[in-house]
Amino acid sequence: MTQIRPGSMEKVTRDHGERKGTTDRPTRNEAEEAVRTLIRWAGDDPNREGLLGTPDRVARSYGEFFAGYWQDPESILRTTFEETEGYDEMVVLRDIDYESHCEHHMVPIIGKAHVAYLPNNRVVGISKLARVVEAYAKRLQIQEKMTVQIAKTINDVLAPKGVAVVIEGNHECMSTRGVHKPDVTMVTSTMLGAFRDDPSTRREFLAFIGKA
Repeated sequence: MTQIRPGSMEKVTRDHGERKGTTDRPTRNEAEEAVRTLIRWAGDDPNREGLLGTPDRVARSYGEFFAGYWQDPESILRTTFEETEGYDEMVVLRDIDYESHCEHHMVPIIGKAHVAYLPNNRVVGISKLARVVEAYAKRLQIQEKMTVQIAKTINDVLAPKGVAVVIEGNHECMSTRGVHKPDVTMVTSTMLGAFRDDPSTRREFLAFIGKA
């Protein structure tokens, strides 16, 4: 996988066999001009005092919101530890806060992720699991796809006996527009290996995260 910095004109990323093509990245000035166009389309004047700095602020915000495009989730997990004294029980990281953006309306998705795996001789620092969640969340997303991406990355790199991912999300595309239902939470899950094949393992995980 080739990884470059946001300022480059070319990027190639790989998400489990899905290759994203080479693209020319607009310049910072082009991005800011696009924001000015949207302000005018919304009915306001981008040259009035309160909006003069908005294009710059929006461009910098997008750099934070979508930083995941410039991260390699697989490389995050490649530093592992084998000195585990034979530990082979479930490792669970629950209540990982994340912020993402809906790829259909580009409005926030805010929620929590719960991640577990059954080690197969190797373990990884727990902060790395949270960073994998963040790397995929900080992209334009749908929750279903993000859930699968996180689970498959952990499964591919760590080769554990099983992986489980449950994600909860509040979608502002549903709460602030359209149907206007602000109290709805979407829950998605991906179970691989022992978590899919063994009902008792799956129940144990769900009990750990309060979903049993």
